[in-house]
Amino acid sequence: MQKLIQPLLRATGLLCLVTSTAFAAQVLGPNSNEDDLVPTGKGWGERAYPAPPRADPNGNASGKQGPNNTGIFYHGGPLILGGTNVYYIWYGNWSGNSATTILTDLASNIGGSPYFNINTTYYDGSNVHVTNAVHYAGSTTDSYSHGTALSDAQIQAVVSSAISSNSLPIDTRGVYFVLTSADVTATSGFCTQYCGWHTHGTIAGADIKYSFIGNPDRCPSACEAQATGPNGNAGADGMASIISHELEEATTDPDLNAWYDRRGQENADKCAWTFGTTYTANGAQANMKLGTRDYLIQRNWVNASGGYCSKSYP
Repeated sequence: MQKLIQPLLRATGLLCLVTSTAFAAQVLGPNSNEDDLVPTGKGWGERAYPAPPRADPNGNASGKQGPNNTGIFYHGGPLILGGTNVYYIWYGNWSGNSATTILTDLASNIGGSPYFNINTTYYDGSNVHVTNAVHYAGSTTDSYSHGTALSDAQIQAVVSSAISSNSLPIDTRGVYFVLTSADVTATSGFCTQYCGWHTHGTIAGADIKYSFIGNPDRCPSACEAQATGPNGNAGADGMASIISHELEEATTDPDLNAWYDRRGQENADKCAWTFGTTYTANGAQANMKLGTRDYLIQRNWVNASGGYCSKSYP
């Protein structure tokens, strides 16, 4: 799914999102008053004809939000249950870049954290909840197989090649992250409409979930929350926040038909570019420690107690 870049204001050292406009026909920005939109994967909703029925949090199609009134609806689709596996595809030139260590540490430590525990407030129609478990399952590299300007179709092809070459396994509980170096762009709107996205597609006969994450060093004013990161690599620190955002959405809405609100926003979209209370770490702002590292990571939407943005649950 792709995340919409909105105009940014710098406040207290962090970048905060403000209003935006639609970028394409039938697509509305997140401040639109129109209801019954579906996720595009790019951080905004679009009209669907006919609109999909909403279901209450117990999985009963009712057209109502349900008794918990949490500001987000279940639409009947699958979630990733029993733990999410993370795969990285390092696309481009990452030689000598500490991002490979920083982001591997992120994937290895986000599972079991109070932050990822927010996702356990989401569940399917059988009332089976997401598990607070993430497993870093492996990585591979891709040295510019499709050049430095990638279409959405080429990004899927990168994932497909990694699987078909047996560099990575087929895993329907996995999320495959295509991580691009700063000299690579995505032609559907990286740096102008989004910083990252997630979606799904049929690859090798399986429903594969995957994500694009660009290096914010390509456009610091748009996709980096601060000029200096707590791990000394502003691009990697920025990517950590975007990866976390996409990971929790890919877990709770992997096929774009499970949990989202009336404007087509998924759980992390509802809290995008908000960080809560921060502290200073290595001369930068951070808001949580995962493993031995400090990170500044966008908050997520808690699907309980009326619904709210948080960096931990309970």
